[in-house]
Amino acid sequence: MRKVNRLTAEEHGQVTAAVAEAEARTNGEIVTIVTDRSDSYHDVGLHWAVAATFLTLSAVAMFPVWFMDRLHGLLGGGWERELPAGITLTALLGLLIAAFLAVRYLLAVKPLRLALTPKRTKARRVRRRAIAFFKVGAERRTIGRTGILIYLSLAEHQAEIVADEAIASKVQPEIWGEAMIALIDEVRQGRPGKGMAEAVRCVGTVLAEHFPRSENDSNELPDRLIEL
Repeated sequence: MRKVNRLTAEEHGQVTAAVAEAEARTNGEIVTIVTDRSDSYHDVGLHWAVAATFLTLSAVAMFPVWFMDRLHGLLGGGWERELPAGITLTALLGLLIAAFLAVRYLLAVKPLRLALTPKRTKARRVRRRAIAFFKVGAERRTIGRTGILIYLSLAEHQAEIVADEAIASKVQPEIWGEAMIALIDEVRQGRPGKGMAEAVRCVGTVLAEHFPRSENDSNELPDRLIEL
C-alpha cells in the first residue's frame, strides 16, 4: 500500500464517476469516505508499556538471584555485604519505571504502534468510526432512508459498509462481501481509488435490485469522495 495518505485527483474522479453511475440506476444514495487511519491507538501503547512493567517484575520474581547479582555488580559491592532493603526496592522501582518508559516512548512511533495493535481492536475502532460518520453524513438524510456509506481506513487495511434501515432490512450483511473483497484487493495493490470505485459499483448493483430508480428520484447526498 502507498505510504501517502492523499488520493490523487484522478482517483477522486474515478470514485465520483462511479457513484454518479451507480445512483443513476437506483433511488439509493452512496456516500464514500477515505481516511488515513481511524484511531491514534495511544491507549494500545500504554497497555503494552504496562504489560512490559509487569513482565519485568515477573522476571525479577522468577530470577531474584540474577537480579541481586547484577545489582551488586552495578553498585560495586560483593555478596559479603547485604544491600539494605531500601536500596534494593529503589533499584527495582527504577527498573520498572525504565521498562515502562522505554516501551511507552518506543510505541510513540505510529507504524510500530499500529503493527502491535491486535487486528480485532483495529476492526472495532474502524467499525465504530464508520458508524459515527454514517450517523452524521447519511443516516435518515434520504427520503426513503436508503443511504449507504462505504468507509475505508488506509492504515488499518480495513473497510466498512454501513446501510440505512430501509436497506439493512432487505439485504443480509454477507451480501456486501463482494464489494468488500473488491475494495480490499485493490487497496492492497496500492490502488485505493480504484478499490472504492469497484466497491461503489458492487453496492450500486445491489441497490438497483432492491431500490430501482423512480422518475421523481433526486440526488440527496453528494457524489464526491470525502477524504479525511
